Amino acid sequence: MKACIFDLDGTLTDTLESLTYSVRATLREMGLAEITADECRQFVGNGARRLMECALAAAGDKDAGRIDEGMEIYGRIFDANCTYHVTPYEGIPQMISGLRKKGIQLAVLSNKPHEQTVKVVREIFGEDIFDCVLGQKEGIKRKPDPEGVYNVLDILHTEKDECLYVGDSEVDVKTALNAKIACVGVAWGFRSREVLAEAGAEHIIDLPEELLQYV
Repeated sequence: MKACIFDLDGTLTDTLESLTYSVRATLREMGLAEITADECRQFVGNGARRLMECALAAAGDKDAGRIDEGMEIYGRIFDANCTYHVTPYEGIPQMISGLRKKGIQLAVLSNKPHEQTVKVVREIFGEDIFDCVLGQKEGIKRKPDPEGVYNVLDILHTEKDECLYVGDSEVDVKTALNAKIACVGVAWGFRSREVLAEAGAEHIIDLPEELLQYV
């Protein structure tokens, strides 16, 4: 194994508070009812537009007729608050350090917009920890399409059978399956162990340190 590609939200960082805060502020500005943190947790994983479509539906805009307005407001609010109360999960810094000592290349692939993905990674982990950071951007299909994985592999000059994908949701498991690379699901994130298993995850870990043993 030469490289690990990580999802961000719910895998490396607990970003639920920043996401919930930004969605609620967007809905308030639109004059709509707020959603709960648990609803936001379930809506995360398929990119910002899907998050807002689900949030609008839960808040009363059933046909997402105001989605363009919502995206404009959310983009502005989230850009200013994407690191709001964001922290790495317990054990993540030590796991990353252990992987680097083993000579493993590290990458982040997220459905969060690219600029905010880079901003969160830079603020929480620093500039030089990850060899590649890629969020959702024009021209690259979002997960679970494997295109983002292939882009990362090209940047890292790594083959599929030398890489491990690590994530906390059914979207991540499907991404790895579609890309035909090995996958490890993490049970500390936004989805349950049962959801990961139903999606097809063959390996699920409960603590970051277990990834070092797996690699």
